Amino acid sequence: MSLITRRQALASTTAAVLLPAFTAPARAEADHPELLALERRAGGRLGVAVLDTASGAKTGLRRDERFGMCSTFKLPLAGLVLKAADEGRLALDQWVAYGEQDMVSHAPVTSQHLKAGGMTVGALAEATQVTSDNPAANLLITLLGGPAAITASLRALGDAHTRLDRMEPEMNRVSGDEVRDTTTPAAMARTTARMLRSDWLSPASRERLAGWMVATQTGRKRLRAGLPAAWRAGDKTGTAMHSSMADKLNDVAIAWPDARQAVVIAAYYDAPGRTGRMRDEDQAVLAEVGRIAAAWWQALPRR
Repeated sequence: MSLITRRQALASTTAAVLLPAFTAPARAEADHPELLALERRAGGRLGVAVLDTASGAKTGLRRDERFGMCSTFKLPLAGLVLKAADEGRLALDQWVAYGEQDMVSHAPVTSQHLKAGGMTVGALAEATQVTSDNPAANLLITLLGGPAAITASLRALGDAHTRLDRMEPEMNRVSGDEVRDTTTPAAMARTTARMLRSDWLSPASRERLAGWMVATQTGRKRLRAGLPAAWRAGDKTGTAMHSSMADKLNDVAIAWPDARQAVVIAAYYDAPGRTGRMRDEDQAVLAEVGRIAAAWWQALPRR
């Protein structure tokens, strides 16, 4: 892979955050009954974590069980790139050269820049988040030091569970007891909240990442479809279909009911079968998760 640089990522120092600790749920903390009923109706396996970033209130289903991330990992990847830029370890206008040898499946943006011979770090990060461009993600992973370095940076951020082990598209193959390239809904919700609702990123980088999420179109039938139309929202989807495993349809979203408050939702759905195609009925499961999460948030007591 041709790059102008291959820096080894430095573990990021966790900034003082503004959020309550998103710890593992206590034994007495029950699963949300509507989410449990939804899983039973839809079949398959559903994992959800919902976090009110103001109070730290949380709910969900299978919050601490592992699920294959698929492309939802690209959200924290984009955040880590912006963190490196904040710290001066990368520049968003830095040129990254690539060629045909770097192309893998799903390259809606990078394929358009092959003749130019590369893209900037900032453009690659935007393509990674907004269009889920796989070569862009791989180039950024390499630039930050490889999958192990991404995992190490997440550990420094305080995420003890999310792990990246392989590149695209191999990292989507997660079946059985596989732990590679997995996260838990609780861990991803907490990491998303730290990146977007704390001082871990600079204000400009937080707004940039949030803007990329809002501009993302791939989740319009997933979590965002169940949220109130008046809420500003952004997300990052993940999807994988292979004969060796159940279809996976995931989505991680942040929604702002108003300018001050925000709720984070991480949803991972292993469908009941292997269809090899995107089905509206499976995406509708995640839309219903969005509706349930919004109703839960609206029912929270306000000070």
